[in-house]
Amino acid sequence: MNKLQGKVAIITGGASGLGEVTAHHFAAHGARAIVIADVQDEKGQKVAVEVGSNICTYVHCDVRDEEQVKNLVEFTVKSYGCLDIMFSNAGIGRATHTCDQTALDMDLSAYDKLMAVNVRGMAACVKHAGKAMVEGHVRGSIVCTASVAASVGSEKFADYIMSKHAVLGLVRCASLKLGAYGIRVNCVSPGAVGTPLLKDMLEYENEEEDKVVGSNQYLKGEVLRPKNVADAVVFLASEDSEFITGHNLAVDGGCKT
Repeated sequence: MNKLQGKVAIITGGASGLGEVTAHHFAAHGARAIVIADVQDEKGQKVAVEVGSNICTYVHCDVRDEEQVKNLVEFTVKSYGCLDIMFSNAGIGRATHTCDQTALDMDLSAYDKLMAVNVRGMAACVKHAGKAMVEGHVRGSIVCTASVAASVGSEKFADYIMSKHAVLGLVRCASLKLGAYGIRVNCVSPGAVGTPLLKDMLEYENEEEDKVVGSNQYLKGEVLRPKNVADAVVFLASEDSEFITGHNLAVDGGCKT
């Protein structure tokens, strides 16, 4: 079980959803220190206590602000001696009150807000985590949260889908640059999975979750859960994937496109 024994990890967007579940998974797999970063302070502090205050710390970090990301990484290295894993997971599904972000009807102000989190924030996390690993001579792993949306198109949510295409491009470029230092960069692409982000995007009620999630996959018998995605993140963060980089790992049950 101890696939991450002794490792130091950062999880952005760690106060809820995939980040919260992954924090528990990292702890279960033996991580020495986990720093969860988010803007949801009360939730983040609660998760840190639940995971274990002896190994888990919460840091307020708005990934849109590069200086905050830089400080997050520096805090982690100073506190724990190194950074082995960056799970760059912070993201939003929309920045408008509606989902009607189409190519012909796009609110560009909302587009800018979404891109600041989903793309700029992701780039800042990869940049500063990568630099810390290079400087610390750490053969680390950077995992970014993309989406099945990184490989498809849709009439609605055009800005969100564009942002996830950008994450995939970032991973491919960063993996080439950082590979020279033995640092792996990959992304995990969940299908429809029951998280607060999906609920906000699709505006469904709790009792509709399994129906919404299950309707988007070919694989029957089970419904995709955050745990399944966290399992994939642990794999990409661990030495089980030591020769995998620049890869987009779909966890989608054979998503219907």
